[in-house]
Amino acid sequence: QVQLVESGGGSVQAGGSLRLSCATSGHTYASLCMGWFRQAPGKEREGVASMHTGGGSPSYADSVKGRFTISHDNAEKTLYLQMKNLKPEDTAMYYCAAHNRYCNGVGSRYEYDSWGQGTQVTVSS
Repeated sequence: QVQLVESGGGSVQAGGSLRLSCATSGHTYASLCMGWFRQAPGKEREGVASMHTGGGSPSYADSVKGRFTISHDNAEKTLYLQMKNLKPEDTAMYYCAAHNRYCNGVGSRYEYDSWGQGTQVTVSS
């Protein structure tokens, strides 16, 4: 299993930006499908973005297209989520997730085997 540790959450005003990071360790896979999910209180955990560290185009939920960018630094073994033009509805706990198969779009939470502990993002109006 892959160890994942998120960081970078915080509180911002609407229109602001944040960058989340997810450090990976404890595995020998050459590449992974990695994704960002979020869960607001009382709501289901939803996929935000995903990408395969071996290459290919990333996938995004419609609600974040044009505002969020997922990327991966292979040397640092770190996944990022750059979030711009944040909205109050982006407020949630954000989780990094991974599995060692090809990415099927953002995918369902049930496709991912490994999860981080989450980092809170709060956007005020």
